[in-house]
Amino acid sequence: MGGSSNVMDTCSGGFKVLLVGILATYSLGLEPSGEPGVPSSPPGVRPGVPRTVLKCNESQLLWEMEVCGEGFKKNMAHIDSRHWCNLTYFISEYHLFTKCTEDKSKSINCYWPNPLVESNIILVHKHFFANCTVERAVWVDPPDDMLATLILVPVFLTLAMIALVVWCSKRGDVMG
Repeated sequence: MGGSSNVMDTCSGGFKVLLVGILATYSLGLEPSGEPGVPSSPPGVRPGVPRTVLKCNESQLLWEMEVCGEGFKKNMAHIDSRHWCNLTYFISEYHLFTKCTEDKSKSINCYWPNPLVESNIILVHKHFFANCTVERAVWVDPPDDMLATLILVPVFLTLAMIALVVWCSKRGDVMG
């Protein structure tokens, strides 16, 4: 798999962009709908009602995360497993999975993301993306003749430029 390094760069790059977008949305206090200036209510706090915080139902959250995971598994079944490391093939499925975890968490008064959701997402990643490892490039020194050329050419060019500057500065008396 010669281009797997580029594939992984695409996977991790796309995931980073997705994560930054999610964090930016919530740090600005916007609803996921993206309506500017509309602050979101924290989970468990109903808008317009005095601040009564409802508890997160963790057992229901675990069930809902299973539902989201099964939906993602069903959607990923339509994609050839050879393309699971290339985010461009499954970005919409991953978006639906992320949106599902977010919506389900909020619907049962849980913050998103939270440790239970994160552990579920990690399990999904381990299942689908375990073989998307980064292949490290093995750096090898160039052959000795190439290395000598790469070292000596800049050295001689530097010496030639110094000689040219000295020669021009001596001629400057005659020219000027």
